[in-house]
Amino acid sequence: MKKTGTVRVGISGWTYAPWRGQFYPKGLPQKHELSYAARHFRSIEINGTFYGLQRPESFGRWRDETPEDFVFAVKGSRFITHMKRLQEIETPLANFFASGLLRLGPKLGPILWQFPPNMAFDPALFESFLSLLPHDCDAAIALAKRHDGRLKGRAWLKSDADQPIRHAFEIRHDSFRSPAFIEMLRRHNVALVCADTVEWPLLMDITADFIYCRLHGSEQLYVSGYEDEALDLWAERIRAWATGGEPEHATRVLAPLPSRKKGRDVYLYFDNTDKKLRAPVDADHLGERLADLMPRSDRKAA
Repeated sequence: MKKTGTVRVGISGWTYAPWRGQFYPKGLPQKHELSYAARHFRSIEINGTFYGLQRPESFGRWRDETPEDFVFAVKGSRFITHMKRLQEIETPLANFFASGLLRLGPKLGPILWQFPPNMAFDPALFESFLSLLPHDCDAAIALAKRHDGRLKGRAWLKSDADQPIRHAFEIRHDSFRSPAFIEMLRRHNVALVCADTVEWPLLMDITADFIYCRLHGSEQLYVSGYEDEALDLWAERIRAWATGGEPEHATRVLAPLPSRKKGRDVYLYFDNTDKKLRAPVDADHLGERLADLMPRSDRKAA
């Protein structure tokens, strides 16, 4: 009998003014928005970590405000990926891990590394970056201890979790349609993000022991919603991944992997958050299609 992986469907971020009085009940204090969203979804991406180093107190508060079985995905620093462009990033990477994300403990899910559209695949550069990434809490703590003076007096250098540290790469340049890149990710057990958008490659090669998807809007970036037919298709794909298989008619660089008895964990986030109330609605509707894979007890209780 196959063992099914854990499926988590959620949203990218939670602080959006147009959602107030719509997804969020009218009059709900902004400080309660995370706890409200976390009762609806099993996971949420933290966006603020992409723009700047957060503080341990913030990570601790986010942990306290969410249910016991909740997991955060954490966006990696754009200082590393967009500004430094993976060059001379040993200290910035240490600062990132020392900034407090380990305070999430067992609620720390995958770390998302998003690369800019004008960044092409450089094998040596990406191999160097992959070799720096920690894959367990002990390695993450050891890296964090190499932080510089920016984190003096505010570094968080411990974890109460014993778990793997997972990483996912979201690429946005056609040069990554490369067997060498797919094989590189597989060697390091790093997931290739399956990103649904009209602007970037949509690849479904499995490169890790988990799956990471981001649905940005297939017609208009960050805006377009997903109708029933599209949600049905994504539900089928998730079922295939979660049970150890691969979806049919998927775009890949390499041939599909053999089916395995142990399923893969699946993380899927709706990032169509602009202007319209699409992300939480779409996440709810996809969750309904996967209810048997995502037991939720009283998660939606207010």
